[in-house]
Amino acid sequence: MSLDLMDAVFGFLGPIFWGLLLLSVLVFVHEGGHFLAARACGVRVLEFFLGMPCRFNIHHVSKRIGTKFGVTPILLGGYAEICGMDPTEVPCAPQVLSCIHRHGTVELEAVAEELGLSLDDVQDACSLLYGWGSVVPVEVDSEDGDKSHAGEFPRVFAAVSRDRSGNTVYDGRSFDRDGATEEGDPWVPPMTDAEFFELERSHTYIGKGFWGRAFMLVAGIAVNILTGFLLVIAVYSALGISAPMDLNVLGDIVVDSPAQAAGLQKGDRVLSVNGEPVSSWLELTGALDATGKKDAVELEMWRPTDQSDAFERLPVDGHPKSDAWMRDNGTFMSIEASFDSDGMLGINAPVKVVRLNPMQSCQVAIDNIVTTAQSVGSLLNPRHTMEVLDNSTSVVGISVMSAQAAAAGPASFLNLAALISFSLGFMNLLPIPPLDGGKLLIEAIQALMRRKVPVKVQTVISMIGIGLFGLLFVYMLGSDILRFF
Repeated sequence: MSLDLMDAVFGFLGPIFWGLLLLSVLVFVHEGGHFLAARACGVRVLEFFLGMPCRFNIHHVSKRIGTKFGVTPILLGGYAEICGMDPTEVPCAPQVLSCIHRHGTVELEAVAEELGLSLDDVQDACSLLYGWGSVVPVEVDSEDGDKSHAGEFPRVFAAVSRDRSGNTVYDGRSFDRDGATEEGDPWVPPMTDAEFFELERSHTYIGKGFWGRAFMLVAGIAVNILTGFLLVIAVYSALGISAPMDLNVLGDIVVDSPAQAAGLQKGDRVLSVNGEPVSSWLELTGALDATGKKDAVELEMWRPTDQSDAFERLPVDGHPKSDAWMRDNGTFMSIEASFDSDGMLGINAPVKVVRLNPMQSCQVAIDNIVTTAQSVGSLLNPRHTMEVLDNSTSVVGISVMSAQAAAAGPASFLNLAALISFSLGFMNLLPIPPLDGGKLLIEAIQALMRRKVPVKVQTVISMIGIGLFGLLFVYMLGSDILRFF
């Protein structure tokens, strides 16, 4: 593979890597908020993964709460499988739940025959109960000796391990391991089918009241905002930010630029441009603009013997102590430099690292939160929707900006991460299903009406929301391609 081809490949894969890394971690943090809130409410969580669901993964099952923690190779976010998020209802689920536990391990055909139900109804009930952490599928050998084929609905289900009160390992501290059954062992419910079903339902999302469900929905958003807040404080108070200095001293020189070709170096002090004295960066750039940027310019320079003299050994106002001091500690020279086709020399302002105190950093974080909230809120205002979209970016733009920020250093990358974390949090607060804000809106409507919004209606609204965001993604993707490529 040629060097040019390798550079092209790395130039393409680099932004993708940094973009996926940043988004995956922030989405994982968001899902972590949902996970922690669910556990605080006593709701079971079957899985918590970095990356999207995939058959191939690395995981560890918690002995304390039963949750499967892990990472998948599809780093496009993360997910927390909270029990009971599906609002589907299956009337026969209470009978199926009790039947499976009385048998311990049983074929679904036998359950259907015993309860006088259709196999489809029993399968629907098992799908619901599996999502609640109440039963588990069992792989069995078929007549030809093969395991159940992938994609087929399991033919056999088993009861999960339960203590005397009916709690499972997913219930954490409530689960009494002493005397608990093993997975697949019979467990006769010491209660009616309806009471057993309600016990299971109480450990799920839908089994909680409005405030519990609202807390779980808002938790992911809150954690994103908190993460961004802490990142801003870390960047501005601990790492520090690069602030430009208004000095007539050159900062970084652009590689392969006219300035580099002319021999200009970082730390050079520009004394005059075409004979016009300059004593600050604003005066320097103003003098360069005044030339028209067509002909070459003559720069009177002073180059310090020790480059640190350009910044650290000068008075506060940025001016040298005396001409004699300058002669003893550097060299005067005259350099001619030309502009490129874009009218640029390739010089940058000098910068210094500035660290704010924690209170100042908190104010910066609060300002960023308010600005992000106002920007996201403007999406709902038809007069500003297109303006906000034109200033927004898709995953492609985020990838490019992430790569640029990573190249600029940890402070720039973490500052970008904070801004995206704020945006991710407030975007999820929009009242559009299937976003958290949309789900919260449905929960509020149900609480006010004192009745459930039909599942079919919720499904249709969610599909409309998904379609809307699909169109927005295509629009922003097109804008990013024009902007960056």
